[in-house]
Amino acid sequence: MNDKFSLEGKVIVVTGGTGILGNSFVNGIVDAGGTVVILGRNEATANERTDAINKKGGKALAVVADVLNQDDLVAARGKILKAFGRIDGLVNGAGGNMPQGVLQPDEDIFKMNLDGMKQVMDLNLWGTLWPTQIFGEAIAKTGKGSIVNISSMNSKRAVTKVIGYNMGKAAMDCYNQWFAVELANRYGDTIRMNALAPGFFLTEQNRNLLTKPEGGYTQRGEAVIRNTPFKRFGHPDELIGALVWLLSDASAFVTGAMICVDGGFSIFSGV
Repeated sequence: MNDKFSLEGKVIVVTGGTGILGNSFVNGIVDAGGTVVILGRNEATANERTDAINKKGGKALAVVADVLNQDDLVAARGKILKAFGRIDGLVNGAGGNMPQGVLQPDEDIFKMNLDGMKQVMDLNLWGTLWPTQIFGEAIAKTGKGSIVNISSMNSKRAVTKVIGYNMGKAAMDCYNQWFAVELANRYGDTIRMNALAPGFFLTEQNRNLLTKPEGGYTQRGEAVIRNTPFKRFGHPDELIGALVWLLSDASAFVTGAMICVDGGFSIFSGV
């Protein structure tokens, strides 16, 4: 039974692998026996994490690339195939918010920074589509694999201030279902696509929105905790179990799904 959850022999690409959640994704894949490709823009962090994994006996490769740059991604695919000869899985972990994509309560709603909102939306939507197009083609040639997109609570509920992020993740959810069906129409049950939807986890992008520098929660952070039945933020390592399950053969009959790992946020009415 446990073998079904193993990623032994599988080469998994993690975009956003240099981020906080990406670090947990990477370590979880290695712990499950997989070979991981840490893809991100921060070369120093990618190399540092790769070296640490390889020194402990795992298998990792650092690749520097921007998920919105097609040439970067094509070059990255070539490097990965040269190193390992195959790609079995993809985690579309790159994404997040930016200061220019935040609308504060005292700002005029009819004078929003639409260019900033679009930039955030593009990162979260096209930063998922482009890697899937380029690495997915290699997965199809391998013959079997799993693609996991990273969704968000923002995709299903109106979360204030971050409309660009909300729209990007909502569009990505639509893509997740549509592409899963199209993969099945063309490849049967051999290539699957699903989404993992984290609740509220502290990252570099949201830390200032949710916590105070001197400690404690902001008003927004308090609202999140109040509406999370577990009454706390998630720890990045708590995403690993669901991710490994979606990448492994244990979820062989699952496609087009969105798995919430959110402490109950998505099901709580607030009452």
